[in-house]
Amino acid sequence: MKITILDDYHDTLRTLPCFAKLKDHEVTIWNDHLQEVDALAARLAETEALVLIRERTKIRTPLLARLPRLKLISQRSVYPHIDVDTCTRLGIIVSSNQHAGTPSYATAELTWGLILAAMRQIPQQMAALKAGVWQMGVGNTLGGRTLGIYGYGRIGRVVAGYGKAFGMNILVWARPDSRARAQADGYEVAASKAAFFGACDVLSLHMRLYDATRGIVSAADLAEMKPTALLVNTSRAPLIEAGALVAALEAGRPGMAAVDVYEEEPLLDRSHPLLNMENVICTPHIGYVTAEEYEIQFSDIFDQITAYAAGSPINVINPGVRPR
Repeated sequence: MKITILDDYHDTLRTLPCFAKLKDHEVTIWNDHLQEVDALAARLAETEALVLIRERTKIRTPLLARLPRLKLISQRSVYPHIDVDTCTRLGIIVSSNQHAGTPSYATAELTWGLILAAMRQIPQQMAALKAGVWQMGVGNTLGGRTLGIYGYGRIGRVVAGYGKAFGMNILVWARPDSRARAQADGYEVAASKAAFFGACDVLSLHMRLYDATRGIVSAADLAEMKPTALLVNTSRAPLIEAGALVAALEAGRPGMAAVDVYEEEPLLDRSHPLLNMENVICTPHIGYVTAEEYEIQFSDIFDQITAYAAGSPINVINPGVRPR
């Protein structure tokens, strides 16, 4: 099969052990990022199987309609960036392993790194030291403070464990079944959403993005937070109502934020408000970007391709499709 891989920024995938799974196929890898339809249509004209790295490129109807050879899209995790109904209509199988039962240590570790960096002002202290200033301010310890976990799934559960190890009080808000799991694990569940936002010293978001969770954190929710609190988002930016986080930070509730995700990615606009706030730490969506996590993810993605090539597609999220 002719396989195209998009958005492999650092040309990493060919260095992974799992890349050998594609040895019998013709593979083209692109290291830049394109979103313009004409350019992508030309790039993908001969493609039979398309490999996506998370949501880096949107695969919408105008593009899909111009890819008559495309038979399979293989990726991992959620798929708000793919017009799945169009794929079904055009006979394109979409395979995506949801990995619901496996922890994501890479994202959990970055979350914890951002929490430590924000609470101890590590980037600001580094910048001040390089500028010739010795100690630019006073940070805060984590022990004894309340860590809020919004969404108690495979990542939130790991982050809660890190917080417990640091001596924090864990407070959870999530769907009823997830709250029940948190209680079974020995964690306190908030009495209400408003009480949850009001109680947290650090509040970390850990939910999948789909229609029901889009904008689930409102401006009113953020207004409940303490002026000393930290909001962390390593999940997806649209979980927060559009524009609400910048406005809340400007209003002083919460007092800090640490984010790894943005409404539009890649974020290359240096004038973006979040990049210019002293009380915000930003990283470029690197929660899952480790060699170990890539090996796990792309082993699944390449297995989906070999299964399709063998005539038995797996992890098909549009089972009503009639393959080309």
